[in-house]
Amino acid sequence: MTQKQTVLTKAGMEKLNEELEMLKTVKRRDIAEKIKIALSFGDLSENSEYDEAKNEQGMVEARIAEIENILGNIVLLDEESLTTEIVHIGNKVRLKNLSNNQELNLSIVGSKEVDMKNHRISDESPIGAAIMGRQVSDVVEVQAPAGTIKYEILEISK
Repeated sequence: MTQKQTVLTKAGMEKLNEELEMLKTVKRRDIAEKIKIALSFGDLSENSEYDEAKNEQGMVEARIAEIENILGNIVLLDEESLTTEIVHIGNKVRLKNLSNNQELNLSIVGSKEVDMKNHRISDESPIGAAIMGRQVSDVVEVQAPAGTIKYEILEISK
């Protein structure tokens, strides 16, 4: 089975590399210390500190493996070559909700860089998928839990 390639911006790749480095150095060392302390308490059969530390170790190792897998299968987005004729990953898009006339400013990113608080949505999300490849003044329909929402693309920028 071939791995799915992940599109990342340079900033997204750097963020993942920083997280990976922190997990491999700081977190692994902290967990090793927790395990060492828990072992000093003796009987492992009733040692919740040891169980917690081992669970945390498992989660950290799984995240390390996940990040290494992502970084091993990335397509780095060439942000310099982005155009603003149509919506691509890496673009900023200003939309207008046609039912309430509210505007929405979004950045379209790959699925591993989603950050809803900062209006960074995936190209695979309902809105992202609807606007990919579209251009200014296009009207798109997005299926949402509350029903179909129509958006007009007002602006595409880098």
